[in-house]
Amino acid sequence: MRIDLSSGTLDYVDTGGDGPTVVLLHGLLMDSSLWDAAIADLAADHRCVAPTLPLGAHRHPVSGDLSLPAIARLVEEFLDRLDLHDVTLVGNDTGGALVQLLLAAKSDRVARAVLVSCEAFDNVPPGLTGKVLVASGRLSPRLFGVFMQQLRLRPVRRSPIAFGWLTKRGDATTARWIRPVLSSQEIRRDTVRMLRAIDGRDVAEATTALASFHRPALVVWAAEDRVMPPEHGHRLAELLPDSRLVEVADSYTLVPLDQPVPLADAIRNFVMTAVI
Repeated sequence: MRIDLSSGTLDYVDTGGDGPTVVLLHGLLMDSSLWDAAIADLAADHRCVAPTLPLGAHRHPVSGDLSLPAIARLVEEFLDRLDLHDVTLVGNDTGGALVQLLLAAKSDRVARAVLVSCEAFDNVPPGLTGKVLVASGRLSPRLFGVFMQQLRLRPVRRSPIAFGWLTKRGDATTARWIRPVLSSQEIRRDTVRMLRAIDGRDVAEATTALASFHRPALVVWAAEDRVMPPEHGHRLAELLPDSRLVEVADSYTLVPLDQPVPLADAIRNFVMTAVI
């Protein structure tokens, strides 16, 4: 599916259905397919909506501000245009930072929040992976494209400077994510603009504001995470007034790729409990 918003066209997945609505947000150099396996499970009793945001693996060039707060506002516009209410907003990796920004903005469409191994506090850009990616954004779009060509090689994709510390099992998916930035000059320009606009202070302020989010929240963290510190999961669960923490074994940051079924179970149980 596609929708035209103020900044441009977004692709999105919408399973439809009468169950509770779950909106799922991905991270940098990713698209909505991050959530495919989890959606396959959740769609039996939930309406699952997953946009592909302008974070480097999008297919349609966009205009305007590409800072994280601006992309969070684009998510809010997306929710408005689809007229989604009582939403459970889920974010992994940078998607979790976007969730925090929306909560800080006090979105009235978000009834519950799920943060899955994500940027928080001072961890922006996150770990070696994030620091290398953001540093590459200082290159011109042409040189950025040359730099990204290295990710065609599996050993590079599986290295700590790329996706190697983000997922144990998702290499085939990550190989698809890099295609737009390799094939489209416009997408490379968008990605460079987005990377240059990342400001860790935006996320740190949003994380602090979570103390005033009194609706139900779930924190899901990969026990073996090497990019998002596991202690941040505990700190987030303590900061959020109405929250619980679930740790997922045998997974790196991208829990939707490494352990989609336990993640779907955790989200389902959380929504069922929170809705009652």
